Amino acid sequence: MKKLWLSLALAAALLSPASAQVTVEVTLPQDQFLPGESLTAAVRITNRSGQKLRLGAEKDWLNFSVESRSGFVVAKLGDPPVAGEFDLDSSKVATKRVDLAPYFTLSQPARYSVTASVKIKAWDREISSPAKGFDIIHGANLWEQEFGVPAVSGATNSTPEVRKYILQQANYLRGRLRLYLRLTDASEARAFRVFPIGQKVSFSRPEGQVDKWSDLHVLYANGPHSFSYTVFNPDGDLLVRETYDYAASRPRLRVGQEGKISVVGGVRRFTAMDLPATKPAVAPTVEPKSGP
Repeated sequence: MKKLWLSLALAAALLSPASAQVTVEVTLPQDQFLPGESLTAAVRITNRSGQKLRLGAEKDWLNFSVESRSGFVVAKLGDPPVAGEFDLDSSKVATKRVDLAPYFTLSQPARYSVTASVKIKAWDREISSPAKGFDIIHGANLWEQEFGVPAVSGATNSTPEVRKYILQQANYLRGRLRLYLRLTDASEARAFRVFPIGQKVSFSRPEGQVDKWSDLHVLYANGPHSFSYTVFNPDGDLLVRETYDYAASRPRLRVGQEGKISVVGGVRRFTAMDLPATKPAVAPTVEPKSGP
């Protein structure tokens, strides 16, 4: 019995060295994602060991594993880039952000969990985080249109690449609705980009139009009396984001004589989320008169 207690005490000593004062936590920006949407995990490393840690020197110092609720391990398509050596002083916290979507097969709607593990080479230890759960959910198609990708400058005439813009709606955060842009090939087998455009109201039917440059213009109601206007290029990059209020008339998209699409009706409201960023006009300063 004495030997048993001695063994247990020794095991406890081995399980609670300085490494017990280093913790790892994974957080996600939201709990639900569409297949192909960016899934950026923030790994928070807290050092309370009393020692300075050197991390990031090895390519595999930070590893991730993803499992489904049913228990199977999700196939890994590659190793997320985590290189970058740094020092973490005692009592300090470091956060490493990694987009996991391109490196794991997360195409099927289900409940998943992600775990991060940090290797501390100097201690020959690996410290893992608690599992962080999230859902992959379906989106409902509201609008779609195929388009040809414009040829690059100097390219000769050839068969254009065909892609498809899809506007999808998904429920998240207890019934709140979010509008997404899904950019795919013509068959929808390959997704180039999944972009969360923003929150929408239930009665809003988004208006989408593609201009002569193959840019997508989207206008939809994001509030009882407000509308969001966004423009995306054929690679799914966000070019324009503006807000319009319902005033004497409802905002709507209009195609001009030269093929340019713009918003008519409503009143433009400048916000901090505008893209390109805008600054409200500032009245010139008038200096007081001096003398009689």
